[in-house]
Order: sequence, then C-alpha cells, then structure tokens
Amino acid sequence: MIPLMKNAFLEEYKTKNELANFIKQTNKFSMGEQCALFETKFADFQGSKEGILLNSGGSACLVMLQILKNLGKINKGDKIGFSGLTWSTNVMPIIQLGFIPVPIDCDPTTLNVMSDNLYERIKDTDLKVFFLTNVLGFVGDIINIKKICDENGIFLIEDNCEALGTEINGKKTGTFGVMASHSFFIAHHMSTIEGGMIITEDEEFAEMARIVRANGWDRNLNSRQQLKWRRKYQIDSEFFAKYTFYDLAYNLRPTEITGFLGVQQLNYLKENISIREKNYLRLELEVKNNPDLVDMNHSQISLLSSFAFPVVCKSTDLKDRYLNQFSGAGIEVRPMIAGNMQNQPFYAKYVDENYDLPGVDELHENSFYCGNYPELTKSDLQIISSSLSKY
Repeated sequence: MIPLMKNAFLEEYKTKNELANFIKQTNKFSMGEQCALFETKFADFQGSKEGILLNSGGSACLVMLQILKNLGKINKGDKIGFSGLTWSTNVMPIIQLGFIPVPIDCDPTTLNVMSDNLYERIKDTDLKVFFLTNVLGFVGDIINIKKICDENGIFLIEDNCEALGTEINGKKTGTFGVMASHSFFIAHHMSTIEGGMIITEDEEFAEMARIVRANGWDRNLNSRQQLKWRRKYQIDSEFFAKYTFYDLAYNLRPTEITGFLGVQQLNYLKENISIREKNYLRLELEVKNNPDLVDMNHSQISLLSSFAFPVVCKSTDLKDRYLNQFSGAGIEVRPMIAGNMQNQPFYAKYVDENYDLPGVDELHENSFYCGNYPELTKSDLQIISSSLSKY
C-alpha cells in the first residue's frame, strides 16, 4: 500500500525523541516562548513581517475574515469571492460571519483560479474580498490576480495551506495577499499535529489577529499596543485590563507543543520541498506522454512545492479506468480536495444562489490525487509512474 502520507513528522524518529525530551523538561504547555519563536522563524521563512500562530489552518481562515470585519473593512452582507475548488473552512466562515459567498471558477490545467476567471466574475459582481486557494502546491497567475484586486479595491487573502514553499520569480505564495493562512495539520508539508499560521505585512491586521485569537483581550499585544487600546476605552487599571475584551474573538490559541514542533520541523522544510518537486517532475514525465491525461501548466512557477500528485483525466470514463489502475496497484487516492463546493450539503442548506463553474465541474468529475512526500521510495515512484501509463 502506498498511502496518502506515511509519517506524522519529517525526520519522525528524531522529532519524537526531541518532543519527548521537551515535554519532560518544560514547565509550561500553554502558549508561550516556543510559539513566539515559531512565529518569528516561520515569518522569516516566508519573507514576511508578521506571523500569528493558531491552533489550526481552519482557524486561521476564520480569523482572517474576522479581522477584516472587526476593523470595519467589510460588513455583513458583503460579497466574498472564493476559489470554487477549495476546502470547507474557507467557505464556512463566509457564511458564519454573515457574508455572501461567491464561487469563482478554476482552470483544469492549473487547478486554480486564473485572472480571467476573476475578471469575468467581477464584471457583474461587486466583491469586497477574494479568498484565493493555492491548490496542491500550484498557483494561478497570481500577479495578475493581485493587480485586478488592487485596481478594484478588493482585499486579496490567500489560503496557502497546500502550497507552502511554492515560489513565483522567487516570491513565495502566501505573500501576495494582505493576509494568508497556512496549515500544519499532520498530512501537510510540515506537521505540528494540529496548527495554523497567519502571515501578513500589515501591523494592524497582526494586532487584531492576536486579539481575535485569544478571547478579545490585549494580553498578547506589545506594551505600545496595549496602551493604545486601554486609552481608547479608558481602562486605567491593570486589575481590570487583564479582563477587558475589546472586540469579537475566539479562543484559538496553540500550545507550546505546537510551537516546539514547528521550530523543529522548519529545520527540514527546504529539503522536504526539494524532494517533493523532484518527485513531481519525475511523475509528470509519464503524464506528458499520456494523451488520456491533462498535463498541468506550472510555467509561471519557479519552485513547485508539490502537496500531492494530481491526476486529471480527459473524461469521466478515463478517470474510472485510472482509479482502477491506482487501486489495483495499492495506491491510496482521494477526490480533488472537496470538488465543487456548491455540491456540499452545508452549502446547499445556507446558500440560495449557485454559479456555473465548468472548470471546477470538470475537476470534480474527472480528477483525483495521490500522495507525494519525501518518504516515497524509488519503488513507490515506479509503481505510481506505471499507474499513470496508458495501457
């Protein structure tokens, strides 16, 4: 069996030993120094100013929208665009916070929203935010997408949970929008078991993120920020200040275990990304020689941090054939994320209007993916390669 993922951690044996030692030696498990260190190191890796660690990538997605709402950038009833091919936790907060979700089609040759897809949508729809998903390590023409957003007053936020490390002309995905979410769930590029991060260049967004993450209080702000909030609301007592809640918030704090694992796993991330890219490029050769399959266009990507290997077939019958080949070879597969999000039960329950998404529908019906990770052996790669062959 070749599973979707093999190990919980990069360098798993070493990481487990280091984690065990940390647990035995530390006197604090709630959010503290290790979390702060991971935030700094991860922001440095991304080439960003601010990193805010949370308990999951899904929480990061929720918090980004709450930040924009708390700061008055968006209001209840505003329309929020999102990639039609995405994960539930990108869409559910749009509904939960009282916004109107508007799906945008994706290109089957990139798996992602392209600038022409976005442009067509905003011709007749006034979007306040576009929540872009960078799918499986790929990305659309995000430079043009950012330009469209900037020109039309649309806040661009990224879900970079599947594309950690991917670069366009040396600039990492997750740094094009005003904020980006990242996930460290156990099956992602790097694992802290559960965990997520928001990256931003905007100090005001980062400040509000730390308020939203922890109950609405100011305990995790620096002294200058604390003074600003306390003066604004005339809180002149330290006794009351610790229990003053300034805006709508949650308890989405990580633990020191999350922070410790993040710091450790960052040590192996660059090598991990390099191996994933090499694996992908090797398997891609089989796709290029197979007329049954769609060859992914990643010409704009200078470094491809492959999350998994997509198999996009040219018909549903062909998909069924290749699913049988993969299954027969003992390769675990899954649908392309969650397919067309409009087909999900929760979406139909809460959203009245549906949009035509031909590209997403094609991916929904004709594609799947298998795992790609550093632990794949030469034999594993050969088995996957053979399963991609036209017989």
